Amino acid sequence: MRIVLFTGKGGVGKTTTSVATALRLADRGLKTLLVSTDAAHSLADALGVPVGSEPTELAAGLDGVQLDSQLNFEAAWVEIGRYLVDLLSQSGIDPITAEELTVLPGIEEVLALLAVREFADRGRWDAIVLDCAPTAETLRLLALPEALSWYLQRVLPVHRKLARGIRPVAALLGRPAVLPGDSVFAAILRLAEELTRVQALLADPAVTSVRLVLTPEAVVTAEARRTFTALALYGYQVDEVIANRIFPQPADGSAVSAWQQSWVSAQDEQLRAIAESFAGLPVRRLGYRPGEPVGLVELREVATELYGQLPGADPAAVTEAGPLLELASVGPPGQSPQYQLSLNLPLASQGEVSASRTGDELIVTVAGHRRVLALPSVLRRCQVTGGSAADGRLVLRFEPDPRFWPAP
Repeated sequence: MRIVLFTGKGGVGKTTTSVATALRLADRGLKTLLVSTDAAHSLADALGVPVGSEPTELAAGLDGVQLDSQLNFEAAWVEIGRYLVDLLSQSGIDPITAEELTVLPGIEEVLALLAVREFADRGRWDAIVLDCAPTAETLRLLALPEALSWYLQRVLPVHRKLARGIRPVAALLGRPAVLPGDSVFAAILRLAEELTRVQALLADPAVTSVRLVLTPEAVVTAEARRTFTALALYGYQVDEVIANRIFPQPADGSAVSAWQQSWVSAQDEQLRAIAESFAGLPVRRLGYRPGEPVGLVELREVATELYGQLPGADPAAVTEAGPLLELASVGPPGQSPQYQLSLNLPLASQGEVSASRTGDELIVTVAGHRRVLALPSVLRRCQVTGGSAADGRLVLRFEPDPRFWPAP
């Protein structure tokens, strides 16, 4: 199984490149599923054929689906939604308004992730290609499994104990429906477990990778750099960058207008910056086409430009990459042990990174993006003695805490 996600700033060509990649995978003999998680679906527009809310065949070896968040919501949120409607109704809100209010912010992203995991579990496809929403929505989507699972696992048990203690009193007051029953808690726990499975699937570099699509413009490149850092913080592997809509240089050396030459020069400068920023990652290039690539024929031409003539490059190939998180013993022999925890944060500068410890967890924040990491068992008995952020890595130093470390 191989999962490839395409994301980038709105309008840079994510849908075109994701569809072209899915077509190439299918043409290479891999049974492929093309999935749109973007609320503003564009697969049908790019392919020129209808794409439904259930996987349907688009071409030989290629199926496509545009996720229907409302349909998924109604199917997966029944138990929790019923409780929320009852709760709001008892507060004096009419049932129709209560149902509208139960559509919680971010629930579409949660259900999209669960649908992707379900498709992977079916075992019908060798590869799944995701046409994701623009970068801000994609980052929220990919940060959700770990964050929500963390919250549910820690907060829910406390709420469950409180509910069990208060329920008899609430019954005497004649308002038992205000408190969630065991079936609601069970539904939320199932959700937490499923989110943990989603996180494990999407954060496995042997299965899943992200491809950043951009155009060689300063604003777009800056956002792609920030996205690259944020994805590393959340534990996701970026394996390629696709630079789209590049102005062609005249092949015969003929003169071009001053306007076109200014664009060519500006793009050349950005392409050099992209090569430096994403050093070590392949940067594929797509030229500016005379018209929009719509339909299987033109999208296959895009695939050929990206990956070469068949058999050509394999879009499903796994790029070897170093670990995102490393723990090493750095103490000199014969002395008290010292440890170093290193987190890969490419392109992050010293001023953008902060880290703090709370109990057995490390909270890392990079340019507004936050992740809570459970410390390895050996570091839970240590104290932080220093840290630095340089050369694309956050490095923290730990020494044994005398209160918890056995004396020699």
